[in-house]
Formats: sequence, structure tokens, C-alpha cells
Amino acid sequence: MNIIINGGTRGIGRKIAEYLADDKDNSVIVTGRSTKALEELAENYKSIIPVSLDMSVFESDTSPLAGKVKEHFDEADILINMAGLLIRKPFMEFTAEESRLIMETNFFGPAAVIRALKPYMRRGSHIINISSMGGFQGASKYPGMSLYSASKAALANLTECLAEEFSDSGIKVNCLALGAVQTEMLSEAFPGYMAPVDAGSMAGFISYFAINGHKYFNGKILPVAVDNP
Repeated sequence: MNIIINGGTRGIGRKIAEYLADDKDNSVIVTGRSTKALEELAENYKSIIPVSLDMSVFESDTSPLAGKVKEHFDEADILINMAGLLIRKPFMEFTAEESRLIMETNFFGPAAVIRALKPYMRRGSHIINISSMGGFQGASKYPGMSLYSASKAALANLTECLAEEFSDSGIKVNCLALGAVQTEMLSEAFPGYMAPVDAGSMAGFISYFAINGHKYFNGKILPVAVDNP
């Protein structure tokens, strides 16, 4: 399968890249901001194709990723939008720059990735947007998480809209709203908290869902949470 993982240099995204690259029948394009991490992945897995990418500015120039996909793939089977930025602080303390950075990274960037890659996706392809329980309507909310949660809610809503818009193309679009997973991002935001699920376990589930979920779901926002935050 031809797979693109947008945001695969650390945490759950990196584990997904490793999990899917273990299958020799897969070719996996992995994006991220860390050139070093991308190089390590490419050295360890011959099926991984690295692309250096910063979601916060991606919307202004989509050509590097689209060009790499065109170079290596005739068509794309799976797109997983993992890229995310979490800044935890009281709402009234956010600067305009920080607010825009979160929205660019968590919403506008992934939306631009979908626009850029949709022409390469065929009937039966699957787009998976990774949201958060913070962006899931009715779920518990936490102080300092307002803009992160709002950006993830926007991505979840976009999922529902695109599932309808892409229905004639046969492209399925789903969203997984993740609860607490033990990652660097979680540790930075909630020091001392230990999540009940590790990154490797969640990566295994997301990888399975990416390959099989479109057979059963379309346009769905699915909570994947044992605990919050």
C-alpha cells in the first residue's frame, strides 16, 4: 500500500510509521519538522520516504509534499494526519501569534495536505484525521487547553464535511479522537500524569484502523479513550 503519514517524527506518529513500514508491501512517506528524526527513520526502514515539512507554513507552499508523492506513488491509499501542536496556558495569556500557530499546525495545515493529495487518492482510499477528546463535543475539558481543543474540534468537523464532499470519489474520511496516551506531548502538557495507554499500543490500533476502518465507517468521529486528558 502507498501511505502518507503527516507528522511522523515522534510519539504516536513515529510508532505508526515504524509499524506500517514493517510490512514490506507498504511504501510510507513520512513528514515532520525534525530532519534528524526523518533521517533515522529512513536509515532503519527502506520503505520510508522522508519529507521535511512544517505544518505551520505548509499552506503557503504544498509543492514539496505533492511533488514527493507524485515522484514515488501513482496513487495513494492512506493519508494519516497526525501533525499537531499543543501549547497549554490560560486562554487570556495566548498571544495572537501563538493562536495562529496552533490553528495553522492543527487545522489549516492538515486541510491543505488533504487538498494537495486528494488528486492522488483513488476510490477506496482512506483519510484519517487524528483529533483529541478535548475537541470531542461533550467530553471533559481542561484549563489551558482551549485553543488546542478548538483546533482539534475544527479538524473533526472538517472530517464530517469532507466525507460528504468526497463521497462521489469513493474516498472515505474518518477521525479518531484520542484520549490520554503516554507521549512527550502529554508529558510536557501534564507533568507527572501517567496515561494508561502507551504510544506503541495506540499506534497499532491507528494503523489497523487506517487499513481497515473505511470498510465500516465514513464521516465518523470516533472517541478512542480509556482516560483523559
